[in-house]
Amino acid sequence: MHGVLRFGLRTLELFDQILNPSALRSYAAEFISTFLFVFIAVCSAISTVQLAVALAHAFGLFLAIYTAANVSGGHLNPAVTLGLVVGGHVRVATGVFYCVAQLLGATAACLLLTLVTAGEAMPVHGLAPNVGVLGGTAMELVATFALVYTMCAARDSRMGALRASGPAVVGFSAGAGILAISPLTGGSMNPARSFGPALISGDFKNHVVYWVGPLLGGVLAVLAYDNLAVAPAAAATAAAPTVVSDAV
Repeated sequence: MHGVLRFGLRTLELFDQILNPSALRSYAAEFISTFLFVFIAVCSAISTVQLAVALAHAFGLFLAIYTAANVSGGHLNPAVTLGLVVGGHVRVATGVFYCVAQLLGATAACLLLTLVTAGEAMPVHGLAPNVGVLGGTAMELVATFALVYTMCAARDSRMGALRASGPAVVGFSAGAGILAISPLTGGSMNPARSFGPALISGDFKNHVVYWVGPLLGGVLAVLAYDNLAVAPAAAATAAAPTVVSDAV
């Protein structure tokens, strides 16, 4: 009987943690900001001009992180969320809700684009003819590692006043990654960014590349930053967004 009561209390406590008003605002912020980022990113990809695509991703991510940073931490990316969960900065249950919100936001953005562009072909990420699944996964891993490692540095409390430029730094890190690997993999670095167009278009060819590579890159980046760039005593908070660690 006591065991059942303890289980019930723990379940209620968990629900209170993941469904309280502060947590719900965080999920909404992830949905809205991921929607904005993917809408801008996919819309630019329709132009097929690589520099324009890279700049749109950079400015779109800047805008999206800026709008969500004080509410959810501005993850916008399951690779970021998983990295912070594995690093102990975000609770598992909260991370799951964040990822769901990100995927829904990306899908909604692509659905809206399909409606407003009168059936324009939805650009999906794909591998170049000379790039295999393993090579593509490795490139996505490295580019995502660079992006998430930069994000950890940009949010490090030791950066002081430089943290104000964090969203811009992260945005341009994404733009640099796209310029580097876009001709080979499309330059995703974000499973949600790839999932939305793939779902709406129904084209999931080589889609595993855009999950395995970014997710591994995100986890390795957070672990590397926590263990190499941050003293052990400070590792618990340096890479995590302050709002997220306080709210959840």
